[in-house]
Amino acid sequence: MILATAATALALASPLAGKTVAIDPGHNGANYLHTAQIDRLVNAGGFMKACDTTGTETDDGYTEAAYNLDVALRLAKILRADGARVVLTRTTNTGWGPCIDERAAIGNRAHADAAISIHADGGPATGRGFHVIYRRSRALALAIRDAFAVGTGEPYADYVGHDGLDLRTDLGGLNLSTVPKVFIETGNMRNSLDARRLESSAYRQREAAALARGLLDFLR
Repeated sequence: MILATAATALALASPLAGKTVAIDPGHNGANYLHTAQIDRLVNAGGFMKACDTTGTETDDGYTEAAYNLDVALRLAKILRADGARVVLTRTTNTGWGPCIDERAAIGNRAHADAAISIHADGGPATGRGFHVIYRRSRALALAIRDAFAVGTGEPYADYVGHDGLDLRTDLGGLNLSTVPKVFIETGNMRNSLDARRLESSAYRQREAAALARGLLDFLR
């Protein structure tokens, strides 16, 4: 009984013990200074595509690259506290890349149990909301979608996808992944309401907690 109780307590304290999660903060802060490098074509899963892109930004200049990393680091902290091993494709916002093929490879080499690429969209200013992009990992997409909607109150995107989901085959980060992986466009930086939310540190913490909940639901 004592051993069983101790094991139960450990499981509750570290629900992700033994699990590996790969977090991919999209783009990078200095991509715009390295156009030759990020414009280089790499394998994207049966076709060639640019190594990376610069990403978008809000009207007042908050860049997607900085936003993506902030949410990723918050998420990593929560997951590690829950016992997970976390690998990130980048940990600073001062470099360029990695290329899309290497971003997938990082999760593959880690034998991640789940991988997530964090983004914010540059959609039409009149559109708002979030959507989860997937190719093969529909179960992970659903877990992330449901948890993110509940945890943040952000609506499903009204300008792309359907019911908060978008099935795509043109993204190298998904095509080359051998582990369950999704992208999430957490909001539209070109929409004034979404932009205000994304620029709030308190809201970014809510987003990280919601993403952690989705990953926990999937991995359990």
